[in-house]
Amino acid sequence: MTDMTNDPSQRKRPHPYLSGNFAPIQRVQPLIACPYTGSIPLDLAGGEYVRNGGNPVANESLGRDAHWFDGDGMLTGVAFSMKGEKGGFQPEFVNQYILTDVFISTVTSPAITTPLLPSIATLVNPLSSLLTITLRILRTLLLVLLSHLPGSKQGIKKISVANTALVYHDGRALATCESGPPMRIALPGLETVGWYNGEKCEGEPRAVGGPGFGGKGPFSFFREWTTAHPRVDPDSKELLLFHSTFVPPYVHYSIVRPLDTKAGSDRSSLSGRFHNAAVPGIRSAKMMHDFGVSKSHTVIMDLPLSLDPLNLAKNRPVVAYDPTTRSRFGIFPRYKPEKVRWFETRACCIFHTANSWDTVRVDPTTGKEHNESVSMLACRLTSASLVFSAGALAAPVPTKAAPSHEMEEEQCRLYYYNFCLDCPDANEIRHQWALSAIPFEFPSLRDSCSMSFAKYVYGCSVSDSSFGAALGRAVKMNALVKMDVEVLIERGKLDPPTAISGCVDKRNVDEIINSEVADDPIKVFKMPEGWYAQECSFIARHDGISEDDGWLLSYVFDESQLQEDGECPPGARSELWIIDAKSMLEVIAKIQLPQRVPYGLHGNWFAKEDVQNQRPIERLRSLPSGEIASSKSSLVWQAWMVVRTSVESALA
Repeated sequence: MTDMTNDPSQRKRPHPYLSGNFAPIQRVQPLIACPYTGSIPLDLAGGEYVRNGGNPVANESLGRDAHWFDGDGMLTGVAFSMKGEKGGFQPEFVNQYILTDVFISTVTSPAITTPLLPSIATLVNPLSSLLTITLRILRTLLLVLLSHLPGSKQGIKKISVANTALVYHDGRALATCESGPPMRIALPGLETVGWYNGEKCEGEPRAVGGPGFGGKGPFSFFREWTTAHPRVDPDSKELLLFHSTFVPPYVHYSIVRPLDTKAGSDRSSLSGRFHNAAVPGIRSAKMMHDFGVSKSHTVIMDLPLSLDPLNLAKNRPVVAYDPTTRSRFGIFPRYKPEKVRWFETRACCIFHTANSWDTVRVDPTTGKEHNESVSMLACRLTSASLVFSAGALAAPVPTKAAPSHEMEEEQCRLYYYNFCLDCPDANEIRHQWALSAIPFEFPSLRDSCSMSFAKYVYGCSVSDSSFGAALGRAVKMNALVKMDVEVLIERGKLDPPTAISGCVDKRNVDEIINSEVADDPIKVFKMPEGWYAQECSFIARHDGISEDDGWLLSYVFDESQLQEDGECPPGARSELWIIDAKSMLEVIAKIQLPQRVPYGLHGNWFAKEDVQNQRPIERLRSLPSGEIASSKSSLVWQAWMVVRTSVESALA
C-alpha cells in the first residue's frame, strides 16, 4: 500500500510516482534496432508508435511534492522499418526529451535540482498554505525572469512542458499540454522542431503568420494554453481545440483547417475567426482536460472542478471540487460557439471522452435532415479523488456534502450520454448511464470512426481491485478492455438502468474473463501476473472487413524485475506488445526494448503516410553549446555572474 499523506515530511516510503517504473529515466537514445518474437503485421510497416509522459530532468530531491502529471515531456517511440535483403521488419526504439523552454533552461542551469514549475501536488494539496503556494509560484516567476537576464542560455517564453499527449495534423506531429501551445516534433527520430500557434510553426521554412491561438492583448499568454486533447476530423482534417484560462470568458475555441494541396494555398486563414472564439456561459475558471466533437457539434464540459489561482485570495485551494454543484455540458454547432446550449446533471469529473456523434433524422414533411441529438461516451468519475491520488495525496473531505440521494460509490466507468437537441420543453439529457460496472479509462478507438458512431471502444482497467481501492496506491493497469458499445447502448435503451448511477452490464472483470459467451459485448485481455500495461492505441488492418479488425499496441512492464526496495535496477526493460484487437486473446508479437518505459500518459500511432508527408523542416531545436558571449574579463560582468549564481542557487 502506498503512503497517502498530505505532508511529504511524514511519508515513510519513496514517493510512488518517483519510484518503481514510475521513476523517471535520464537516458535518451537515437533509433536503435530491437529484437522481437512473433509476427509483426505488414500494415505497421513505415509507421511509428509514440507515447508521451512526464519525466522530470531535475529529480534530485525525491522527498518533494510530485504528481503523475508533472515533469518534462519525454517521447518514447518504436518505428517499424523494413530493412535487410529480404525486406524484413526491423523495429527501432527511440526516446527523446522534448526541448521546451523550461527543459533547456533547467539543463543549462546546473544549480536547479528540483523542477522549475510548482508541482500539481502542491497546488491541489489542501494542507498547502497560502504562503507555501505563493512562494512556489514566486520561485517560478523569479527563475523565468532570471532566464531572460544576461548569463542565461535559454529564455523561458512559454511554460508548457508538452508532456501529455500527441496528435497528427496537416503534416505535423504535435506534442500537447494544457499550459501552452502544441510543440511540433519530427518523425521518426522524435527531435523537437518548435512551438505551433495555429498559424505558424517555429523551425519551418517561411514561418510567418498571425498571432494564432494567443491573439493579442495582455492575456494572450493564457489564451494560447491549449487542451492536451485536440481533435482531428478524419474527413475534413480540421483541428479543433479549446483554450481554458483564468479570466472571463474562461474558455475560447479554435479551428485550424489544413493546407489545401489542390489549390496550393493555406486555408487556415479562413478559420481566423475561430481562433480564440469565446464560448459564453462559463462562470468561473475550471480544470478542463478534454472535450467532445461530433461531425456537426462540439461539447464543452463545465464540471465542478475549479482551477483558479484567485482561490488563494479566498483562502481556498487552487484546485477544488464541489460535489454540491452541477456538471454542465455546453453543446454548440461546430462553427457557432455563440449558440451554445447548456445541459445540467449531477456533479462528476471527466478527464477523457471516447467519442461523440450526431443522430440525424429526416423530417417526413419537408424531407430535410436535422440533428435530433448528440451522443457522447466518456469516462465518468464520481469524484475528483484521482487528481489527489495521482500526487499520493489523500482526497480532502468536502466541506459541503452532496444530497444523500446523489451519493455514489467511488468509480470510473464508461458512460453513455444522449443530449436531446429538439426536445420542446428544456435541454434534456435523455440517457446517462454506465455501459459496464468495471473500471474504464484511457479510451481508444479506430481513428476513421472518430466523430461518428463507432461500434467498438478500447480502454484500460484494473482486474484485482475496485477502482476505489486502486486509488489507494499508484495507478497501474493490468487489463485491456474491448466494449461493443452498440450492443450495450441498445440493451440500455430496451431496459434502461437507473439514470446516472445505473449500469447496463453489472459484471466484474473476473466474471467477464470467465464468460463462455462467444459474442460477449465485453472482452478483457488480462496481463500476466505482475505485468502492467499502458494506454493502448488501435491500428486498423488495411484490408480488414470489420471495424475491430486490427491490433492494439501498448508498452508493458514486468514488475518481477523490481528490487526488494521496489526500485528498478539499471538493466530493467519494457516491451511493446502487439495484441489481436478482434479476439483480445493473442499477443502476436513482443518487441524487447533496450530500456524500460516509465508508466506515462497518452500515445499515438503515426502511419507510414504521416511519416512520409511531414512538412519541411528548416531547423531543429537543440541544446545551447559553447560559452555565453560576453566580455568575461569585465569586473562588472564577473560581479553580475556572482550575484546571478547566488540567486539561482538560493532558488534551486
